[in-house]
Amino acid sequence: MGRAVKLFLIAGEPSGDALGASLMAGLKAARSDIEFSGIGGPLMQAEGLNSLFPMSDLSVMGLAEVLPRLRHLFKRRDQAANAVIEGQIDALITIDSPDFCLRVAKQVKKRAAKLPVIHYVAPTVWAWRAGRARKMARFVDHVLALFPFEPPLMQAVGMGCDFVGHPVAQMPQAAPEDCSAYRAGLGVGAGDPLLLLLPGSRRGEIVRLGPRLGQVARGFLHAHPRAHLVLPAAPAIADDVAQMMAAWDLGPRAHLLDPRAAGADYPHQKSCVFGAADLALAASGTVSLELAAAKTPMVIAYDMAPLSRVLMRWMLKIDTVTLVNLVSETRHIPEFLGKDFEPAPVLAALKPLVSDQTARNDQIQAAEVTMARLGAGDRDPKARAAEAVLRVLEKEIVG
Repeated sequence: MGRAVKLFLIAGEPSGDALGASLMAGLKAARSDIEFSGIGGPLMQAEGLNSLFPMSDLSVMGLAEVLPRLRHLFKRRDQAANAVIEGQIDALITIDSPDFCLRVAKQVKKRAAKLPVIHYVAPTVWAWRAGRARKMARFVDHVLALFPFEPPLMQAVGMGCDFVGHPVAQMPQAAPEDCSAYRAGLGVGAGDPLLLLLPGSRRGEIVRLGPRLGQVARGFLHAHPRAHLVLPAAPAIADDVAQMMAAWDLGPRAHLLDPRAAGADYPHQKSCVFGAADLALAASGTVSLELAAAKTPMVIAYDMAPLSRVLMRWMLKIDTVTLVNLVSETRHIPEFLGKDFEPAPVLAALKPLVSDQTARNDQIQAAEVTMARLGAGDRDPKARAAEAVLRVLEKEIVG
C-alpha cells in the first residue's frame, strides 16, 4: 500500500476487548506496518490502541437498558464514524456489540461506500432476529465467525465469512498443582465442594441478579457445611461486586477474587479458580465456554429487564441459549432464564453436580466436544482472524 495500514477497531465490552486484543496481536505478528485506532478496553490498549473514549460508555445490554442512554450512544456513534472518515482508515473492524458497532458501520458506509467493513463475531441469527444478517449485509463486507455453523448463514445473504475458531478453545489452563494450591490456600479440603459464582461483567447484571445469587449462595453453604465459594469480580465492576458480597454477609467460606488486590496476577488466579472449582453457577454468555474449557460442570441462570425479557422470549428461535449446549448438540447444562431463575430450582440443579458422577461426566463430555468443535488443537484463532483480515485488505488492493 506504500504506507502503514490503518485499522479502526471498535469493541464495546470485555469479551470484545479480549477478541480485539488477540486480533491486534495476530495482525502485528503478520505485519509490522499496521497502525491501530478506535475504541477498546485495557487489553486492546495494552496492544497499542489509544481509545477514542472509554469502552465502558458502550457496555449496556438489552432494549430496556439501552433506551435511557440512546442520546449519549448516538453521540458516541457519530463521534466514532467521524473518526473513521477523517482518519484515512483502510478498514473498519467492529467487534461484537452489534447494536452499537453496526450503527457505526452503517454511518461509515453512507459516507465511504468502498471502505471495507469487517465484523468480528457473527450475529446470532440462528437464535433470534434472523433478518439481521440480510440487513447487516448492506454495510458489512466480511464476517469473522466464532462458530463453525455460521459461515453458510452469512454467505447466504452476500457477506464473506471465515470461521476463525473461538479463542476460548485455546486458552491456557492452570496447571493441576496450581489449582490444588489455590484450593488449599482458601482452606478447602480435598473432598469439600468449591462453588464458583459468575454473575456477569456489567453493573446492571449485578444489580438485577445479585439478590437471587446471594440466596443461592446462602442456600448452598447451608446445604453443604464444608463447602466454600469464590466469586471473581470483573475488573470494571470490582467495587460493585465487593459491596454485593459484603451485603450477603456469608461468612469466612465465601471468598472474593478481587482484581484490585490481585493486580497483574489476577488472570492467573482466575484461571486457577476455574480449574479448582467443582461446579459453577454462571450468568449466560461466553463464560459457559470458559467453564467448558476448564471442564467445570455448571448451571446457567440469567434474567433481563422485564421488557427485554418479553421481547427475547417472543423472538427466540432455539430451546437453549447456553453455548455449550448449542455447540455440543446436547442439553446437559441446566439453565434458568427470566422468571425461571429462582433460588430453589437452581439449588436443586446444583445438587447432583456435587456428588452425581454421571451428571458431572455428561457435562464434561459435552465440554470436550464443544472445545474440539471450536478449534482446540487447531491453529491459533488470532492468526486465523488476522489472515482473514489481511485477505480482505489484499482483495481491496488488487480490486
